[in-house]
Amino acid sequence: MNQEQPTEFRYFVSYSGIKLPLKLVNEITEDSLNNRNTYYRSHFDVQDRMLLCQKVVYGEVESEHLYQYYECGVLKSAQITEDDEVRVVHFNELGEIV
Repeated sequence: MNQEQPTEFRYFVSYSGIKLPLKLVNEITEDSLNNRNTYYRSHFDVQDRMLLCQKVVYGEVESEHLYQYYECGVLKSAQITEDDEVRVVHFNELGEIV
């Protein structure tokens, strides 16, 4: 399990691809959030692995991903919350869904 403490929030416009963890793109500054209705807010560990990703719409968290990694850096699990429904996806050390 990843015990690294997250760094400060970072903000992004969108994400690309369909694989987990999400690949956030177009990083923006906190100062530019006033001009946006929708953005992604994330925490990364000291190894730049995403631990938390929240989609924020009109100031409210619409969805959330919590990630855990194996020591080797491969995604171990993703807890995804959308519309008050929580699902957990587990991966083996090869990155395959189990």
